[in-house]
Amino acid sequence: MKFQRLLFFIIAFLFTYCAFSLRQAVIITNYGSISINLYDKTVPIAVENFIGLATGEKEWIDSKTGETKNEPFYDNLIFHRVIKDFMIQTGCPLGTGTGNPGYSFQDEIPGEQKLVEGKIDSKEESIAIYYDVIIPYLSNNKNPNTEILQIAMECGQTKSTEPLMYLNVDDILSKMDYYEDVYYQKYRFEVDYATVCMANNGPNTNGSQFFIVTKKDGATWLNGKHTVFGRVTSGMEVVHKIENLPTGKDDKPLEKNKAVIKKIIIVPDKKK
Repeated sequence: MKFQRLLFFIIAFLFTYCAFSLRQAVIITNYGSISINLYDKTVPIAVENFIGLATGEKEWIDSKTGETKNEPFYDNLIFHRVIKDFMIQTGCPLGTGTGNPGYSFQDEIPGEQKLVEGKIDSKEESIAIYYDVIIPYLSNNKNPNTEILQIAMECGQTKSTEPLMYLNVDDILSKMDYYEDVYYQKYRFEVDYATVCMANNGPNTNGSQFFIVTKKDGATWLNGKHTVFGRVTSGMEVVHKIENLPTGKDDKPLEKNKAVIKKIIIVPDKKK
């Protein structure tokens, strides 16, 4: 009865609230509700897939029976993988991380290439210089420039590209006799704290599984590898409750503490 009452108030709220440029959803779990903005204008395929599975409007294949179904996919699925200071993951119909809706679709990782010029003042720029220029240069030169070698050693010692920050790009490139432009990828959305991202098994293998990032400084090593299709706007305290559940094998919460999706409610699109 309490759940039905909560559902009624959430639906009433959603019908009077929206007219936004972003679609919205509420993930109702046994630990509380998580509200998210969906990036439907920028990553429409992933958002359409999420909405279709959540509402049952999108056809999917039952992993256990092989039957084709048109009913809410996420209802009663568990968060099958939770890792502290990283993320919580759900959307597997088998509860193992191996299930899918019977199909896959491509990645959507919007961004643009930008020229590295002047002083290096971003992590993306330093990574491009280090991996695209310095590493190949050192691999192909038996007697490399001593300054470049020193920079590479410092990067190795610090396990970062921080030693390149605020150095002049032209000065570095000239020491390697490198006179081509260097570009880096600037992503529209990064895998930041509170982002909602598609889980996958490699490029273009998205299906139904997704994860919410709990690491406060983000999971930048996943940038460009996962489609970011939304962000939590409220309910991160619920996400952290799930994140901290006792786990067993394969980072799966113990049965007695399991986190379950009761329902995903999609905010009505008033523009339709």
